[in-house]
Amino acid sequence: MFPADLIRLAEEIRDAYAARGLWLATAESCTGGLIAGSLTAVSGSSAIVDRGFVTYTNDAKTEMLGVPAGLIAELGAVSGPVAEAMAQGAVAHSRADVGVAVTGIAGPTGGSEAKPVGLVFIARARKGGETVVERHVFPGNRDAVRLATVRRALELLRDGVA
Repeated sequence: MFPADLIRLAEEIRDAYAARGLWLATAESCTGGLIAGSLTAVSGSSAIVDRGFVTYTNDAKTEMLGVPAGLIAELGAVSGPVAEAMAQGAVAHSRADVGVAVTGIAGPTGGSEAKPVGLVFIARARKGGETVVERHVFPGNRDAVRLATVRRALELLRDGVA
């Protein structure tokens, strides 16, 4: 169901997080649960995946993750600070040690000059630690943007335990 490289990343994450006794949670907008789906596609993922939040609407981001509505109103849902708040909210609203969040414009509609199709913000938050936020503009159609987002989010999760 998922490309082989995503399965390999999910296995690496499973092994690294399980070895350290870490839990993770996902907060997804433009990927609609694909990150959690790729993680749970591998056997043994129940030892590391606490939960996934699919927060496609602004209200869901606020209600489920505690993202301030004013932040969304000021910057828009597709912004670094919102991705950061989503990742921190995933940690705060779960037993996870690490949260990853994505928000973006997968297209083909919804883009603008300031926020083009393919623009995605990915954040990784660590309980009691730092939050890393990345900005990407992924090329291609909707499927390509979503898969590239999943891939980078998984890499960020993997690299976060080193």
